[in-house]
Amino acid sequence: MQAFANREAVKATLKTKLGTFYSRSRKGLWCKGDTSGNYLHVKGVYVDCDSDSLVYLCNPVGPACHTGAPTCWFERVETVTDSEDVDTASAVVSVSRNSPFGTLGMLENVIRSRQEAMGSEKKPSWTAKLLGDCDLMCSKVTEEAGELVDTVQKSEGKERTVSEAADLIYHCFVLLRFVGVDFKDVLEELRRRFGESGIEEKEKRKVEKS
Repeated sequence: MQAFANREAVKATLKTKLGTFYSRSRKGLWCKGDTSGNYLHVKGVYVDCDSDSLVYLCNPVGPACHTGAPTCWFERVETVTDSEDVDTASAVVSVSRNSPFGTLGMLENVIRSRQEAMGSEKKPSWTAKLLGDCDLMCSKVTEEAGELVDTVQKSEGKERTVSEAADLIYHCFVLLRFVGVDFKDVLEELRRRFGESGIEEKEKRKVEKS
């Protein structure tokens, strides 16, 4: 979402760790979620190079948009024309429902769509096959991890390493979808570990298991 924040709103956000903004129409602060319950738990605040825009890195509770969408940015604008020369053509602007996602977000969405279409696929889907066979899926994750390690040990080069790493990441994402884990939860766990010694973290796990 995008909203206006004055100095007091930013101070409130930093103090409460909840996304707080300033309403120029109501002339007062408002905390996102006070009415809807869809709070923005702020994990970090970042400023741009001109110091005139802020980004709140948040863990949202529920949808961020008042429409019920997870983000307010869910429509893509494109120019549609029959001519290759856009400047001279009679251009038509097309707006389609299409949220911007990073590569891994797009991958997760494709895998989710394959899962939702299981049983009604018009053509064979390897993703659906994996999701329908836990043993096959787990064996493929093990296989791809082994192939990646083997590629490095045999010094087969960067290109081969990239290919094998992509295979492993894809199959790991299928596994996450199988058990119902969203990738954002994995990212949250990684962020939690920032600043923590990997050695100390592993020792902590040993203590907890014992």
